[in-house]
Amino acid sequence: MTYSGAIKNGFKLINKNWQLVLIQIAAVFAAFLSFVILVGVPLAIVFIIFGIDLTGLSRIQDMFGMLNALPEMLSKYFGLVILVLIGIILSATAALSLQVFVLGGTIGSIGGSIKKIKEEFHLKIFFSEGRRLFFPLVVFTTVISLVFIAAASILGLSIGGVAALVSFLSNGDDPALTSFFRIFFSLVLFFIVLITLSITLYGAAAMALKGTSPIKSIKESFKYLYNHEGAFLLYCIVFIGSISIIVALLLLSYILSFIPIIGYLLALIVRWFTLYIGQSYLGLVIIAATFIYYFFTEVNPPQADEKIEPVSGNSTPQSDTSQHLASEPETPLPEKEGLR
Repeated sequence: MTYSGAIKNGFKLINKNWQLVLIQIAAVFAAFLSFVILVGVPLAIVFIIFGIDLTGLSRIQDMFGMLNALPEMLSKYFGLVILVLIGIILSATAALSLQVFVLGGTIGSIGGSIKKIKEEFHLKIFFSEGRRLFFPLVVFTTVISLVFIAAASILGLSIGGVAALVSFLSNGDDPALTSFFRIFFSLVLFFIVLITLSITLYGAAAMALKGTSPIKSIKESFKYLYNHEGAFLLYCIVFIGSISIIVALLLLSYILSFIPIIGYLLALIVRWFTLYIGQSYLGLVIIAATFIYYFFTEVNPPQADEKIEPVSGNSTPQSDTSQHLASEPETPLPEKEGLR
């Protein structure tokens, strides 16, 4: 499986399952709506009861005055404060649960399309996969998040220690060396982020395509990336390529804004398309391309004489059957008695 083949078939798969893009956009709007209902409404009630004028917060003295009166407000309206906190917790829980469910349905649908269980998108399969993978994904993402936080914390402490050591040795008179270490550790942090994301994605591929448990999927992902160096390179290609496309579209919207009369409208349309449709579409392409590469290099590697067509056309390799077609012996015709 080549990089170009995985990316090309990733685009084909998402084009066939374009409904997944709409589901991603709907999930974002649903999360925003839950935030407005569970957090925005209680906050509006608090502002009305407290008599807070948001237009006056631009003045520093008004902000300090509100902060000085904050302890008295909290003690007086403690119940409303608890209500707002509960709304924030419920909103965050609902948004995260929805995102995990949508992620489970998405990777399950993509995995089924790759395995040819169902080529076209079916909403019933999406909900079924979302329910099947919900709790495994909760455990999986929690463990991955804890590992990333631990790695980032260790890196942050290392950066602070090295920066303090460099500043002590140079007496703060070498800004070039300090800038070098800042850039170096920023690149290291970016590299750690890429590794974490690739482990997450290939671990999700193991759960969707092989049905492994969350913890085993993490181990499988580490082992797979160690044995297949090209898998991480593929993820870097599709990730950086998607970011480049999004940045290019945002720059295009900025250029369009200089066009008189209709420039602002065109820029708004391009930005909306980029941030919602384009970002969701490219994110799904990243998932599809990496899942296809994982499937044909780990789950079902093709033989030397097989042609890989994971998305379009007949995916079953056509074997050469000419060698099995041995000529059968002809049955002799019975002799006629009259000729004897």
